[in-house]
Amino acid sequence: MHTDPMMQSIVLTIFFILVSGLFFKIFKQPSVVGYIAAGVFAGPFGLSVLTDVSLISRLGGLGVVLLMFFVGVEICLNCIVEKWKIIMIGTILQIFGSILVSWVIGIFFDWHLNRVILIGFVISLSSTAVVLKLLKDLNELSSEVGQSVTGILLVQDVAVILMIVVLQLMVSPDISVFSLSKQITGFLIFCSIVLILNRKDEKKGLSIKLKLFDDPEYQVFISLLACFGGAVIFSFLELSTALGAFGAGLLVAAMKKNQWVHHNLSPFRVVFISLFFVSVGMQIDIPFITQNYLEVLLIVGGVIFTNTLINTVVLRFLGMGWKKSFYSGALLSQIGEFSFVLAALGYNAGIITKYGFNLVMSTIAVSLVLSIIWIKIVSRFTRESITAL
Repeated sequence: MHTDPMMQSIVLTIFFILVSGLFFKIFKQPSVVGYIAAGVFAGPFGLSVLTDVSLISRLGGLGVVLLMFFVGVEICLNCIVEKWKIIMIGTILQIFGSILVSWVIGIFFDWHLNRVILIGFVISLSSTAVVLKLLKDLNELSSEVGQSVTGILLVQDVAVILMIVVLQLMVSPDISVFSLSKQITGFLIFCSIVLILNRKDEKKGLSIKLKLFDDPEYQVFISLLACFGGAVIFSFLELSTALGAFGAGLLVAAMKKNQWVHHNLSPFRVVFISLFFVSVGMQIDIPFITQNYLEVLLIVGGVIFTNTLINTVVLRFLGMGWKKSFYSGALLSQIGEFSFVLAALGYNAGIITKYGFNLVMSTIAVSLVLSIIWIKIVSRFTRESITAL
């Protein structure tokens, strides 16, 4: 009797998560580092015990959806809306700042405009999964920094769709009107949810009386339906599934009683978000980084410094204090998971070469790891974090 390969992958992944997690816990390092390290050691570029990157990545994608759903349930929507200037203008300035930096670099390396824009887009996106996981672990989601950074990450998720459209137009001027109409519809639905719930009286929550809501067994399915249902609807509208899950979380947060959602979905969130970080580790190409370590480290260092600087200056310009701006800039310093998608799109379109694609992918993965160390240093310097990382 043969064991299902998927079961073997899951068992081995859990084993390496526990071993790596215990090791890094001894040295008081964030669990995120342990998860990524587990993927590096066990992945195809490490011991090659885990080779099904696609499976782990797909399961990890569910973790990002669950994480965004919980953020929607727990975030103070009114506080986010009140900071619209910092969130909207800050994100726009940060994206243009990244493109400007890419243009300056492109002058020295004689990049054409398409590559300048692609690289600018790639480095402008921060990691929703890493940042929100850290903020949640630090109990800082409701802080001023947490609210501002969360809002910026949400706007970046929306901006990804526009970036993909721009890249597609650069390669082929033709664009599907049907796809564009679906995306606009989804965006309007999301804005409507935010506006309606923002005007809702906090003392009057939504009250739904169904016997199913009182049954612990069915509560699990109702919770999963709410989370992944929102993600699927937004996916159909060709928008970010994470954004759909966040919108579903906002709706659940509007209910008078929603504690059972936390009770039922928290274990799923822990499992699947850890798989996401393991999948990131599995994609770190150790041989390529070893052969090109100087270029990778220089680019990662430059990206972390540049993103920190741009976000710090932009947020300070918009009225946030220097220390909080600096800490927020550090939180947003890495390159995000959606940049993997943009890099793949750019490679398939011929905007970057195979070497350039590998360099970008390595830079993204390494920046996710090193940015956590950078955030830890900055949090101690600024003393803005409630608890030490």
